[in-house]
Amino acid sequence: MVKQRRIRAHSCCTVAPLCCRRGPLKTLTEPAIFARETSCECRAPHEKLTITQARRGTPVDRPVRVYADGIFDLFHSGHARALMQAKNLFPNTYLIVGVCSDELTHKYKGFTVMTETERYEALRHCRYVDEILRDAPWTLTPEFLEKHKIDFVAHDDIPYSSAGSEDVYKHIKEAGMFVPTQRTEGISTSDLITRIVRDYDVYARRNLQRGYTAKELNVSYINEKKYRLQNQVDRMKEKVRTVEEKSKHFVYRVEEKSADLIQKWEEKSREFIGNFLELFGPDGTWKQVFQERSGRMLSYALSPRESPCNSPPRELSPLRSPSPPSPPARWHNARPSPPTSPKGASASMSSMSEGDEDEK
Repeated sequence: MVKQRRIRAHSCCTVAPLCCRRGPLKTLTEPAIFARETSCECRAPHEKLTITQARRGTPVDRPVRVYADGIFDLFHSGHARALMQAKNLFPNTYLIVGVCSDELTHKYKGFTVMTETERYEALRHCRYVDEILRDAPWTLTPEFLEKHKIDFVAHDDIPYSSAGSEDVYKHIKEAGMFVPTQRTEGISTSDLITRIVRDYDVYARRNLQRGYTAKELNVSYINEKKYRLQNQVDRMKEKVRTVEEKSKHFVYRVEEKSADLIQKWEEKSREFIGNFLELFGPDGTWKQVFQERSGRMLSYALSPRESPCNSPPRELSPLRSPSPPSPPARWHNARPSPPTSPKGASASMSSMSEGDEDEK
């Protein structure tokens, strides 16, 4: 693949040269070549072609040589799209791009941002370009077209007035060698320069901040101090903005946590109230426990209790008569156990009274 690309630098040889081969066979590992004094050295006969013949297709060793020229300052997508259209005008196209020098451009059009060397290199690395012609002429002469074996010239169809002519491509159009391309709206070198001029202060401040000196930027001492002060103000604004963003994030997190805490508190409150009502409500557990204990206490209060067996005997006072003898021991043994309810207590009391009557 690399060997095939190197053949291209010789422009022609006994085998079919790369300038006479179809586009898909070439590689993109190296930039386009620079044109020599005699650009086309193909040994195949170079007959005059019409647009119809060119569009129908030509032999592999006879590509259609299309020429596109320009300044190509600040090379952008509009330039690339124009060259893409020129490259795809015909099935077998060899695209030659002419780039005007700084001297010629400054004379007829104006000052450029990029030098001619930078513009040459920019074009060399465009994928649609097969050959670069340096120091291209401003006006195309028949001798120039014949020298470089140019079949057609590609450019947009808008009349280009320059060098005392209303349209420098007028004679090319009349000869039937002109093929129009379409301009890309919204992008041009003039538009890019307009943006830079419009926002000059912004770009000057940016480059000062990046380490360029005021002398390199052609900025006065007063403007330099003004731009540096504005940069400091912008940095302070950025810090304030960052603090505000962090504060908003912190407040948001606090609100989120507060909402979670409130929700958990409500859940615990409902649980506590439910447990309280279950315990102390009208039908709660505490009421049942209280009723059961009240019943037990009442039963204990109504049932008589026997005195302890080991209690010492009571001394009789001399003024009192002795108490009647205690009942037989069977009564102690026959005494029923304390009742567990009021009804049981009343029953035991009645049985005791009956026993007393029988004894009497």
